[in-house]
Amino acid sequence: MKLSQVKSALQELETIAFKLPNGALVPNHFHVTEVGKITKHFIDCGGVERKEEVVNFQLWNANDYDHRLHPEKLFNIIELSEKTLHIKDAEIEVEYQAETIGKFGLEFDGKNFLLTNKKTDCLAKDACGIPTEKKKIKISEIPVANSCAPGSGCC
Repeated sequence: MKLSQVKSALQELETIAFKLPNGALVPNHFHVTEVGKITKHFIDCGGVERKEEVVNFQLWNANDYDHRLHPEKLFNIIELSEKTLHIKDAEIEVEYQAETIGKFGLEFDGKNFLLTNKKTDCLAKDACGIPTEKKKIKISEIPVANSCAPGSGCC
């Protein structure tokens, strides 16, 4: 989900809720402690230089049970961050600590922001020697051409 999509969703909401991949909601007294720009400059295993940029939201659960972040407040924080940090309309990455700090993708279901699991992947599969996975098929599903039927006299 891109930053512009978050801003658009916030304009339609009365309350903000984030749902974890396991279906549990982040407690509604969470704080957004950071809105930032993270740039990753690296070399992949194939030797190709790469740069990635994401917008980062950090959610923090405090013992401030009376606090509720309203959509217009988060919208204003995002706009200030865009202006001050020169943030582009990039993908969102959310940091949230349950047992350890997790990094999540972000989607929206029309009511809740959904924290989605992120996965690692090789960016240079063609250069690092990992064989491509072969398609598995059943022998019984292989079409047989020019086969002889019993009693046809072809054998």
